[in-house]
Amino acid sequence: MEIQELAQKAAFFASEKKAKNILILDVAELTSFADYFVICEAQSERQVQAVAQSVISGLKTLDKAPLGIEGLEQGNWVLVDYGDFVVHVFMSDLRHYYNLEGFWHQAKIIPCDF
Repeated sequence: MEIQELAQKAAFFASEKKAKNILILDVAELTSFADYFVICEAQSERQVQAVAQSVISGLKTLDKAPLGIEGLEQGNWVLVDYGDFVVHVFMSDLRHYYNLEGFWHQAKIIPCDF
């Protein structure tokens, strides 16, 4: 399965737990540590955790395990690192504060295909 397709699957699994404002950024030309960022938000810490767990368990069914997971216990901003792509699940206010979309404004936006 191609990397972009896996990023799309991650976005889909996030949507299954009602993640909002899901965005896929193509950062391959801008950084060496990932090709895509999947960014989304949730309304509560519990929902942030549920969205991240949905992505992790969904991709596990496709034999894709994360290289690392940060922030799952706190539930404010969970980062799930798959090497070629990184999933960011934010509380809404933290997403706006850190503004990854603004920081990576030169990245191409990939439409979600679900």
